[in-house]
Amino acid sequence: MKFIEDLRARGLVHQFSSDELLDRLDVGGMTAYIGFDPSADSLHLGSLLPLVMLRRLQIGGHTPIAVAGGGTGMIGDPSGKSEERNLLTDEVLDRNLVGIKAQIERFVEVSESAGGARILDNRTWLGELKVVEFLRDVGKFFSVNQMIQRDSVRARLEEREQGISYTEFSYQVLQAYDFLRLNDLYNCELQIGGSDQWGNIVSGVDLIRRMRQRQAYGLTLPLVTKADGKKFGKSESGTIWLDGEKTSPYSLYQFCVRTEDDMVGSYLRMLTLIPLSQIEEVERESSRTPEGRIGQKVFARAIVEMVHGVDQAIRAEEASDALFAGSLLDKDEEIIKLALSEAPTIKLDWDQLAKGIPAEEILLSSGLATSRSDARRILSQGGGYMNDQRLSQDKVAGTSDLIFEKILVLRKGKRDYCLVEVERR
Repeated sequence: MKFIEDLRARGLVHQFSSDELLDRLDVGGMTAYIGFDPSADSLHLGSLLPLVMLRRLQIGGHTPIAVAGGGTGMIGDPSGKSEERNLLTDEVLDRNLVGIKAQIERFVEVSESAGGARILDNRTWLGELKVVEFLRDVGKFFSVNQMIQRDSVRARLEEREQGISYTEFSYQVLQAYDFLRLNDLYNCELQIGGSDQWGNIVSGVDLIRRMRQRQAYGLTLPLVTKADGKKFGKSESGTIWLDGEKTSPYSLYQFCVRTEDDMVGSYLRMLTLIPLSQIEEVERESSRTPEGRIGQKVFARAIVEMVHGVDQAIRAEEASDALFAGSLLDKDEEIIKLALSEAPTIKLDWDQLAKGIPAEEILLSSGLATSRSDARRILSQGGGYMNDQRLSQDKVAGTSDLIFEKILVLRKGKRDYCLVEVERR
């Protein structure tokens, strides 16, 4: 399958600047760049689509460039923002870029050789600019009339209380200049970005045409959304980060495995490198046995493997399967704790447990019961479990019940868990 045909089959083509681009992409050998926002020290799941696109470009015989916008990051892109964000210092940007570059390197092979990806910081050239010369040589090619028609700018201009500063207003000029410099330095002909970047990308294409009399191209990717129309990549508890210290591989797996049935096929196409024929087979299997959530498991495994590696994906998958298949206690201590990492955890003293704790009291202490009467109700209905064994009303938990001599696994119903860690003084 041709490169552009594969992109279209995956729903990855939103807008493009020229039909000629489609032919060029199929031939291979183009240099293309995608920009990444350095406002945090980690990318988030919303950055996954452009990261995977970098990899697709390299696999397709193109040379990808990732621009970690240290220079433009000091200003901030107003696209999709309702208010101006705090400006970042060089020190903060340096720290953020270290983390972001490491994450990008997981997706592409970085080298100076032909076809090798590059990761660049646009402070390299933006930091050299002189205001008067820049306004004279570059600024004259931009029409303010056109600039204020950009959706991101117009929306902010219409907000009387907030408005937009000249700093953010100038962002699109600097992004266009990025494209020009990359075209000069690396013969970069294509900029790829999210659908909200179309105006900025077209500005760069136009600047290269007017200043260098060369053809350049732009391509935007669609916005990845959830079934309710909200942006993909955020949970009820907040942002899903690609940094394992901020969002654990297991939590990332759990977020992905909870994908709605009617979205999983789209996500598999857009966000993974799994061949289309295999995705179609997964969809057929899923339709035959929807209760198995096969598509969600394939998607979650693929995402964690790309972001954190094979070993972490295997561990996350094993822990998740153990938790929901009811075979948790067959696993080792590490897997049990991983599977329950999102569940509440309480700590008990060994001596306290040695004296014996009635079932009613331990359910209440764990938070699985909201009151003593609630605890009695749970026990009378057979809904309380300890180490997968149903709790009787007269059960008294003791040290002999401990797993690995240090933990208890409490459960209410099928899904509400609590991990009890017992400490010796």
